[in-house]
This record gives sequence, C-alpha cells and structure tokens, in this order.
Amino acid sequence: MKKFFLNTLLLSFCLCLLTLAVTAQEVLYPIQQGGKYGYINKAGKIIVTPQYSFADQFMDGLAAVKLGGKKGFINSSGKVVIEPQFEDGYGFKEGMAAMKKDGKWLYIDKTGKVIFEAKCDYAYPFSEGLARFQLGYKLGYFDKTGKIVIPANYDAAYDFSEGLARVKSGDLTKSKWGYINKEGELAIEYSFDDCFEFNEGLANVRIGNEQTGKYGYIDKKGKIVLEAKYDKAYRFADGLAIVRVGDFKKGKFGYIDKTGKMVLAADNDAAFNFNDGLACVRQGDAKSGKWGYIDKTGKVVITHQYDFPSDFKNGLAYVRLGNFKNKTAYIDRKGNVIWQQQ
Repeated sequence: MKKFFLNTLLLSFCLCLLTLAVTAQEVLYPIQQGGKYGYINKAGKIIVTPQYSFADQFMDGLAAVKLGGKKGFINSSGKVVIEPQFEDGYGFKEGMAAMKKDGKWLYIDKTGKVIFEAKCDYAYPFSEGLARFQLGYKLGYFDKTGKIVIPANYDAAYDFSEGLARVKSGDLTKSKWGYINKEGELAIEYSFDDCFEFNEGLANVRIGNEQTGKYGYIDKKGKIVLEAKYDKAYRFADGLAIVRVGDFKKGKFGYIDKTGKMVLAADNDAAFNFNDGLACVRQGDAKSGKWGYIDKTGKVVITHQYDFPSDFKNGLAYVRLGNFKNKTAYIDRKGNVIWQQQ
C-alpha cells in the first residue's frame, strides 16, 4: 500500500510539473484595444492587459513591448523581465537581441545583460550563429562574442540561411549578386541580377532586369535546377513556391513544386506562402479585392472576405474584416473568430 501511495504521489507530481511546463510555454498573440497593446492566448482570453504603446510577437520566449517611448521585454506570463530602456532593436533570436541604447548598439541576453557592444552604425539579429552589422555604407558579420568574422566589405548583405548568405559588392545598380559561406568565402559566383535566401535547399534568383528579367531556382552549388522562366518567383515553403505568370499589373499567382510542376493554377491576384498548411490568397485588385485561405489542394477553406493578408501562426491568423467595421480579429483554421477588437 505504501509503495502504491508513493507511486501515485510521484505520478501526480510529474503531471503537475508537466502542466506547469505547458502553461509556461503557452503561445500568446498581440492585440490592440483602446489604443493600447496586450496579449491573448489561443482561446482568445486576455492574458496580458492592454497597456503598452507597442507589442511584438513572442520570439525565443520573450516579446518586445514599448512603454514611455522605450522598448523592453516581457515573458509569457506578462512579467517584465527586461525593463523598457532601449530606443530601438529587434526580438530575441538564438538567445540574444540587438538593441540600441544611448545611441549605441548592444547585444543582450535574456536577463538584459550586455554580451558585447557592437561597434557599428547598425546591428541586426543573429541567424545561424552570425549577425550582420553596418559600418558606414558597408556590411559584415559578427559572431556571438562580438568578433568580426567577416569584414564589412559588402555593399549589400543579408542573413545566413542554410549556411549561405546573399551578398553584393560594387555598384548596387550594375554589379551582380552571389553567396558567401560562414568563412566569408565566395561559395556561388556573382552572377545574378537579384537573388534571395536559401530555403528547403533552393534559392530563387533573377536573371535580367526587374522589368523584363526571369526568375528560376538554384541549388547550393549555384547550379540552376529550375529554369529562369518565371515572371516572378518566391522562396519554397512547405514544399511549394509562389510564381507569377504575367506582368506586375495583370499577372496571376500560382504554386509550383520542386520539379517545377504547376500544382496549383495561377488564378490568384496575389498570394502568400503556405504556413501551418494554409496560404493566404487574394481575388480582385489591390484596392477592392479580398483575401481568403486555401489548402494544398487549392480548395478555398476560408472564403475571400478579409481586407489584408496574414499568415497563420500556431493555429491563428490576424485579420481585418469589413463586417467588423474595419476592426481587427484573430481567426482559427476554420475561420471562426477567436478574438475581436472592441
């Protein structure tokens, strides 16, 4: 009997710890009410009372909020863990945040401790262990100790993604784009008129000018694996990529797979990548058209009724609907309103 009691007690204790862990990791979503920002949970319950002049998405377990013109951070219970004291900055990524205080860029940890001061004019979040910085008109990369591992030699540079970063050196209107590795070595030659981050092993690139050039896809060796024949092409997400057929004004958007096959017809006037299994697409022009959601078969699962696009994130999407008198709301994957601005 004593052993049974101890086992029961141990099980209850473990269940209690599990409940606390789940509660601690509850996903929260920013809302605006009465000109102030707060947060709701997935059920639409207000967890953090609207009180801030700005509230961002949670990243790495913390969210940036603004109070009295300064940015700080709260945790998912609404507790302020880093007091508002920064003029500018980003959310946490990879355990650190780039923040500006008294005109200086600093990288801080989740307690607010300064890891290093970034001697630069502008600092960016970490991505795959490196962070971009700008010095004058040139860009380079720091590691997490603040050491410059790739000097500021680039006229344009972006975050590392899947081990490579797109960069440009020379006249921004005439020179070409290429990719570097984390040692700063040129991994893919400067040969593209525009290019974008690698995602799911491929990167979309443009050959030719923005008006008449064509888009295709390359692998990490720089080899073109999908011919540059698209009028516009975007990154792969969930195995599919958006492409535009036709010009900027009259072109239509559809989705291709990694073989280049058009798996969802180009019959949308605007489109976003798939996220959480759904994609936000528009029917009609930019002024009067409405946004809805399709699944990967192309079936409309939430009718076209919203006034601006929004991705689903952790099961909810932030929308604006005319019937709400232009107020915002969160909907679930069935289109049910979970929370509505009052």
